Amino acid sequence: MESGRMDSRRSDVDDGERGWPFLAAAYAFVVTMCGTTLPTPLYSLYQREFGFSSFMVTVIFAVYAAGVIVALLLLGSVSDFVGRRPVMLAALVLSGLSAVCFLLAQGLPELFAGRTLSGLSAGLATGTATVTVIELAPEHRRRGATLLATGANLGGLGLGPLLAGVLAQYAPAPLKLVFVVDLVLVAVSAAVVLALPETVRKRSRPPLRPQRLRVPKEMRSTFAAAAMAGFAGFATLGLFTSVSPTFLSEVEGESNLAVAGAVAFSVFAASVAGQVLGRRLGPGRSLPGGCAVLVAGMAAIAVSLAIASLELLVLGAVIAGTGQGLSFHAAVRVVTESSPADHRAEVTSALFVLMYLAISIPVIGVGALTVAVGLRSAGLIFTGCVALLAVATLLRLRALSAEAPGR
Repeated sequence: MESGRMDSRRSDVDDGERGWPFLAAAYAFVVTMCGTTLPTPLYSLYQREFGFSSFMVTVIFAVYAAGVIVALLLLGSVSDFVGRRPVMLAALVLSGLSAVCFLLAQGLPELFAGRTLSGLSAGLATGTATVTVIELAPEHRRRGATLLATGANLGGLGLGPLLAGVLAQYAPAPLKLVFVVDLVLVAVSAAVVLALPETVRKRSRPPLRPQRLRVPKEMRSTFAAAAMAGFAGFATLGLFTSVSPTFLSEVEGESNLAVAGAVAFSVFAASVAGQVLGRRLGPGRSLPGGCAVLVAGMAAIAVSLAIASLELLVLGAVIAGTGQGLSFHAAVRVVTESSPADHRAEVTSALFVLMYLAISIPVIGVGALTVAVGLRSAGLIFTGCVALLAVATLLRLRALSAEAPGR
């Protein structure tokens, strides 16, 4: 009779009973990630309400990213020890507390607290929920479950700005109602997670120290290529979930909050579409293809900023989002399929640490550049840097392909 860590990752239900749990886990994942981007179209309202600068918007956003990274570093592998379900519940609790902070916001302290809690929530959910969706899926749907997990992540991030923008523009209490709605969705998600089967049978106490997110030596080259391909795309997502409404208002002349939410949503919707396409193409073509498409998207965004064209900005967002989706799905698939089962959550979390560094550091740079050279010039510099990084990644992928045996 076999025993060991591989068996401990098996669900306590057989494949025949797993028709709904992985879909339910994906729903909870969507709600958790949706809560993290709700403030995106509301920052202009908070700026007027509390009187802070565009640079402070990037700082508030960076606090969120820092929360994600801290959670991944401290707790990235905790679900391997205590189980997936408790960690997903903890993420939902933190998401609900974040919504409460925004409901009670009277100034920057509540915004910082809300974004910190939101970041911790996303950090707990990102690796754990991705693995949970995949592990709960029937064996014959495992690859499709990878697409569902990455789609739930990006789809949830995209739905947040759209929901908040529409409610803020057309419903009463623009800084309150959306968070009430979010609390209802979180409560439903918590009930769903409580009903999920646990995929970790063998529990143990997690190490009571910061976790070093290690990548097994045998897969480091694969991991590095996947991480590089995802970094440029996630930097673009960071731009659209932090200062894109300010770009729209000050550069493009568009102040409608629903439009701001829709532009941010378009990036994530295109990302999901790119992931669907990536599933058909396979990682070998999706990783370099995504980088090439991202370069084209950056070019369109740069031109839109130069000539103040909303239509070109939306086109660039869609192109860049498609490229991000192609590379992101391929990266997650490569990493999860290459990781030993004992370290799958740990390695997945390590990947997302790099992705959230990509979201936070470039965005802070944009904020600082905005103060120094103005919003339009900062945007142009950002698009140029992302395009250069994507090109460098393409060259690295080509070199790795040339070095591969049999090539």
